Amino acid sequence: MTLPTEMRAVEITKPGGPEVLKITTRPVPKPRYGEILIKLAYAGVNRPDALQRAGSYAPPPTASDLPGLEGAGEVVAIGAGVTNSSVGESVCALLPGGGYAEYATCAATHALPVPDGLTLQEAACLPENYFTVWSNVFMRGGLQAGERFLVHGGSSGIGTTAIQLANAFGARVFTTAGSDEKCAACLKLGAEQAINYHQDDFVETLRAVGGANIILDMVGGDYISRNIKALSTEGRLVQIAFLNGPKVDLNFAQIMMRRLTITGSTLRPQSDLAKARIAQQLAQHVWPLLAAKRVKPVIDSEYMLGDAHKAHARMESSTHIGKIVLKID
Repeated sequence: MTLPTEMRAVEITKPGGPEVLKITTRPVPKPRYGEILIKLAYAGVNRPDALQRAGSYAPPPTASDLPGLEGAGEVVAIGAGVTNSSVGESVCALLPGGGYAEYATCAATHALPVPDGLTLQEAACLPENYFTVWSNVFMRGGLQAGERFLVHGGSSGIGTTAIQLANAFGARVFTTAGSDEKCAACLKLGAEQAINYHQDDFVETLRAVGGANIILDMVGGDYISRNIKALSTEGRLVQIAFLNGPKVDLNFAQIMMRRLTITGSTLRPQSDLAKARIAQQLAQHVWPLLAAKRVKPVIDSEYMLGDAHKAHARMESSTHIGKIVLKID
């Protein structure tokens, strides 16, 4: 296959709002040792993209400066040392950056086959959310069947993924959302109870049923101390973001007395090996569920690559339910 030398991409022209995202021309990247080159059909839009655009989330030194942490398309070239991928395969991949473009490279071990029955648009919505939820809720948090699980922001990409996976593995799922419409969507996905945080207190709701065994939170701020109150004895709080800030006064006596665990992680800075291990577990435990339609990506809206600024505005309006995607072609 003869590849072009240049491609269309969306770059961050300067730190700022969605309007700083502009179409540009870049060289087509070449796969290094252990990497594949993907001709992207779709790319997912995620909160870290907006944080990078605003200047508060710098990419790793070896990563592309272009936004975009996931995508789906066709493998068109492979680097030396790649044994688990071949040209012509349809894959979805966790990207180190560079997804807002016609072509992107990633470690071959971070790509997974498009699940049977899913479109490339749907597959592009999987990696960032499924890697994040599986590694934090199941690998780090150890969620078990029958446990009470609370996820905040249930209508987000992370939330819709967490609700479905926790339900599929037998947990009792509780969630918070910002409107009755969003709560209704969460209930359809398998939540036992959806709490409109503008109207009700999630702490009281969870304590009334014995407390949450595990909480997945991306809000932070004053939610941290409230999460501690909402946990059951020996409960686990898993923190993956801090939309309301990372600092809070916290009484650690209750953590000791009730034997609580506070943990968390960010995905992008983890090693290639750590991400490969997550991919292996997803292939074993989750991809069969996707193929069987027991879980599925929830798509809110689609924008063309040149309208990435509109996609960011949509995400930051917090009116969306599920994932926002960019169509590359």
